[in-house]
Amino acid sequence: MPAQTHRSSFVAALLFVTAPALSIRAEVSFEKDILPVFKERCLDCHQATREVNGKKKEPKAGLRLDAAWAIMKGGENGAIVKPKESAKSSLHEVLVLPADDDSHMPPKGDPLTPAQIALVKQWIDEGANFGEWKGSTEGMPAELAPTAAVARKRAHEDFYKALEKDVKPVASDVLKKVQAAGAQVATLSTTSPLVRVDFLTGVSSCDDAKVAELAPMAENIAHLDLGRTAITDAVLASVAKFPRLAKLDLRQTKVTDKGVESLVGLKNLQTLNLYGTEVTDASLDLLAKIKSLKQVFLWQTKATEAGAKKLQAAIPGAVVVVK
Repeated sequence: MPAQTHRSSFVAALLFVTAPALSIRAEVSFEKDILPVFKERCLDCHQATREVNGKKKEPKAGLRLDAAWAIMKGGENGAIVKPKESAKSSLHEVLVLPADDDSHMPPKGDPLTPAQIALVKQWIDEGANFGEWKGSTEGMPAELAPTAAVARKRAHEDFYKALEKDVKPVASDVLKKVQAAGAQVATLSTTSPLVRVDFLTGVSSCDDAKVAELAPMAENIAHLDLGRTAITDAVLASVAKFPRLAKLDLRQTKVTDKGVESLVGLKNLQTLNLYGTEVTDASLDLLAKIKSLKQVFLWQTKATEAGAKKLQAAIPGAVVVVK
């Protein structure tokens, strides 16, 4: 429901005459009365960016209705709700426009019922109270985020700031050499000397020899994606020499417990993806020694839920996903 501004005098009159004969309860609950309507008629177009049939789908007009903070923020045309003033709230205005008006919402299907529109109007006039409902925090501005989320973001930023201390950017000749080996290299930010490396344009041809070509930039590699490549356990001895490695993706490779053993010395590793590998609970016993770990993914492996719980107990706060 994209926000709109000034409308015709016809609309202005309608704003105050929505279903006068309806019996409306004393107080409207956003979560019980309004949210179900949004879910049924609005969220398909107005929720956080997501992938649909392989394509990115952005919220229409930049407006999201899947979170309290987003509703109050509004969209490309500004705020859509002015608490206690439904007559000045475009969220209500677009509902009472004639069905053939280009700005009428929802644009497809039947208009909302008079009862539904009346509830939206009453909710706004009562102060647009969301109660305990918060909705999605995805994309929430830091200044609006819960304290815990802000703290996590600050910890994340501090971690990488410390990680890049005294690191020089990758030399151009080194960069050309690793790119010639098939690696794609990108800095973590425009100012960071740390890099992310993957072989996504040629996963099947990426083997131990090509990964070994990364050695000259070992100090710079923070994220390494070797998923679906032809690597073996042997190359992880080289990967273990990347002192600033924070994220390592080994999904759907031939890696086993033997290879994981080489990773124990990685002191900054936070995320490890072992999905679709041959690792067992023996690897989880080894990973318990890496106290920096925060996330370990083990779908379709031989690791057990009991092993995952044991690892979580060894590293409080770590998320270990088996299924």
